[in-house]
Amino acid sequence: MPRFFLHLKDSKDEILDPEGVEMPADAVPGVALRAARDCIAGDVRSGRIDLHFRIEVFSDSGELVYTLPFTDAVEIAPVR
Repeated sequence: MPRFFLHLKDSKDEILDPEGVEMPADAVPGVALRAARDCIAGDVRSGRIDLHFRIEVFSDSGELVYTLPFTDAVEIAPVR
């Protein structure tokens, strides 16, 4: 099974995934979405949500195969 690495990045910082995750290629979008939402949930608990981040998923060979901006991971409901 292929291994993919989910790196957390913004314009100046990055947290690299040193271990990666073995999964089928078609599971990458769902796994990236859950990872982004987990990060956002941590932000909610700290009281500050930062949507400047993104998850970049790389194959074992170093190829960028998927990108998920945090802004695409959640829907912000307007205040009524």
